[in-house]
Amino acid sequence: MQTAIPTLVMRGGTSKGLYFNASDLPSERVLRDQVLLSALGSPDSREIDGMGGGHPLTSKVAIVKKSTRPGIDLDYLFLQVWPDRAEVSDQQNCGNILAGVGPFAIETGIIEASTDLTSVRIWMENTESVATVHIQTPHGRVNYEGSSRIDGVPGTHAPIDIDFEDVAGSSCGALLPTGNVIDVVNGVEVTCIDNGMPVVCLNASDFGLTGEESPVEIEANTVVKEKIENIRLAVGEMMNLGDVKNKTVPKMSLLSPPNQGGAISTRTLIPVRVHEAIGVLGAVSVATACLIPGSVAYKIAQTKVSENGMTKIDVEHPTGFFTVSMDVAIEGASIIIRKSALLRTARLLMQGDVFIPHSVWSGK
Repeated sequence: MQTAIPTLVMRGGTSKGLYFNASDLPSERVLRDQVLLSALGSPDSREIDGMGGGHPLTSKVAIVKKSTRPGIDLDYLFLQVWPDRAEVSDQQNCGNILAGVGPFAIETGIIEASTDLTSVRIWMENTESVATVHIQTPHGRVNYEGSSRIDGVPGTHAPIDIDFEDVAGSSCGALLPTGNVIDVVNGVEVTCIDNGMPVVCLNASDFGLTGEESPVEIEANTVVKEKIENIRLAVGEMMNLGDVKNKTVPKMSLLSPPNQGGAISTRTLIPVRVHEAIGVLGAVSVATACLIPGSVAYKIAQTKVSENGMTKIDVEHPTGFFTVSMDVAIEGASIIIRKSALLRTARLLMQGDVFIPHSVWSGK
């Protein structure tokens, strides 16, 4: 016998995962995680007996519910299901999967669409912060077709604009969690930053890299990976994250000068695999670092200020670039993040039930 659980499979940004209404899953965490591991087919590198795609970017889960918080429409919990081990992690947020949360809630009737544009305020449980997502909803239905393109995703789709509010220090307690713009760890200069995602900025040249190596090339370089991981383990405590040996944060971003007309080039370890693109909030943190005088990123970046005063930063990655619009004020020793905004797209891929063995969970 098997238990059927309603779900939507959605692409959010450059990630893909299963989206659930919280009421359709067990409330007890250990049981919930067992259900999700079964649904995705983990642990198995191919996730052949589940809906996972055999890669961290395609083995993700969003759990959504109508919010009871004043001024908030939805509560969203992101969970990373690891293909290669029986682990479900809630220790980071995911701005890519976030792009599909509003459409999911409209498709499943958790909230109602407005007229042509629906703005949804979302409480991100992982980081206890708010994002406002703007979705095209002509005639009260989610529109997925349009001319907006994001690198890492084939074709064009309807734009989903995301504004982040008060995400600085959401995981580490401060924008610069060590209190320093530059720290020297294991003889390497680093900038530790958290504007929605804990990230360690590294100069690729310090590791004998140009910064233009492919993800496969970097993953095969065991000497470089070990050196980076040793730095990651060392900065965990410094960033108020504790022992990060078994955590998905901080992300380690190798930075180099742009070569495609952007502001900066990145290769990001997440933390063991190398991202084929870059995560939404990881890009926001790197973009923020580009504007902080003296940081590792600032020394490399080539930024431009647009007409409206917002700084538009094209963060290059292995499959293109990611544009982040920032309004950052430097007032003496204070760094004030006024606004972080970006564009994503999403698409509903499938709606139905995911089946898990009755022995895992017999349902409600």
